[in-house]
Amino acid sequence: MAVPKKKKSRSKRDMRKAHWKRKARVEAEKALSLGKSILTGRSKSFVYPSDEEEEDDDE
Repeated sequence: MAVPKKKKSRSKRDMRKAHWKRKARVEAEKALSLGKSILTGRSKSFVYPSDEEEEDDDE
């Protein structure tokens, strides 16, 4: 016979939601930091083609 599941408490629900939001906030901060470092030209860990290299190839 089917038995209904036990109800989770609000505090557990809120903890799960807070953890999910915290992970998203950390990832957003990392992305913003990477974007800032790329704009300033100080990024050493992120490789991407620059416009200068493309212009040199055409000549």
